[in-house]
Amino acid sequence: RLRLHDGKLIKDRRYHLRTYPNCFVAKELTDWLIDHKEAPDRETGIRLMQKLMDHYIIHHVCDEHSDYKDAKLLYRFRKDDGTFPLSKDVKVFMRGQSLYEKLVSVEESILKVREENSVKYQRTFLGCEMIDWLVQEGEAENRKEAVELGRALLEHGIIQHVSNRHHFFDSDTLYQFWINFRRRRRLTELLNENSSRTLSESPDSPFCLRKLNPDPGNTSFLSVQTNKEIKIVSAVRRSSITSLAGNCNPYFSATPMLVFPPVAECNPKSVLKRPVTNEELLSPGAPYVKKTLTIVGDAVGWGFVVRGGRPCHIQAVDPGGPAAAAGMKVCQFVFSVNGMYVLHLDYQTISSLIMTGPRTLVMEVMEAVE
Repeated sequence: RLRLHDGKLIKDRRYHLRTYPNCFVAKELTDWLIDHKEAPDRETGIRLMQKLMDHYIIHHVCDEHSDYKDAKLLYRFRKDDGTFPLSKDVKVFMRGQSLYEKLVSVEESILKVREENSVKYQRTFLGCEMIDWLVQEGEAENRKEAVELGRALLEHGIIQHVSNRHHFFDSDTLYQFWINFRRRRRLTELLNENSSRTLSESPDSPFCLRKLNPDPGNTSFLSVQTNKEIKIVSAVRRSSITSLAGNCNPYFSATPMLVFPPVAECNPKSVLKRPVTNEELLSPGAPYVKKTLTIVGDAVGWGFVVRGGRPCHIQAVDPGGPAAAAGMKVCQFVFSVNGMYVLHLDYQTISSLIMTGPRTLVMEVMEAVE
């Protein structure tokens, strides 16, 4: 959007005696995408812009067309006319982005490479340093408000304690920006999505486990930390819903030489040390912290497995998948999915909610404080 403003493709345009501010001509934009190597051909360019329409980023100036047409029609970015849907999650994300940009653009920034326990971390800062900076720059009126902002950023996965052991505090505890907002992303990443996402694609191993390499020797990941009992999870693509009836292909296996009984295949042992109730999670002063994770699925899913019910928990996470990149871990409890409270639901229902929702998944999880 900003590049199009700089290139004067977005500007006020007159059509049928009416002026439409901050809009672009679809055909001209398709040409621009090809000229600037954002799309290899017109068909791909149209698909990219349709993705932006589907995610409420652009729209026809009169909302007369729900499809993006490669023609002399006027479209506009919703951010340019104030119609972009700003949910609480989006607002926190954008606030985090603006703070990050402000921090990296100043001399003597508090963001530095620091070492803790012989491990070097990028983009780090001390909690008290961040509080000082937020108050000094007018980003917060006082230290209490700055702490609340820091906690919101942590709960939304934008910052985190370097070893993920603490919430945000006004102290000399070391934190880092978990998201690198300056990573150059290309529009074609939007098309790395499996368009056929239906309920018939098994909620048993939902959306969940990813197979990035067809070589059987490279399709496994650990479902628990190495200091616990280890089970190997073979990453698979979505299978048929018949697995709910007990006819599933085994995705838990120790080695190709060993086979679990059918019960273990479909109902693997929980990674939880003990059962946890909703009442325990929600009781005042309970040792749990809530975090918000924004997970952008790729062509083969989101990279995690949900199990249990009332509450559900994260059973396994692919370390190379989108969920792991967003900060998801095993043993977290699922609090909400795309704004819907789900502590009272079973994992099949939650799987269905995720499968039928948007590719960008917003989940609130509750994690035990060590």
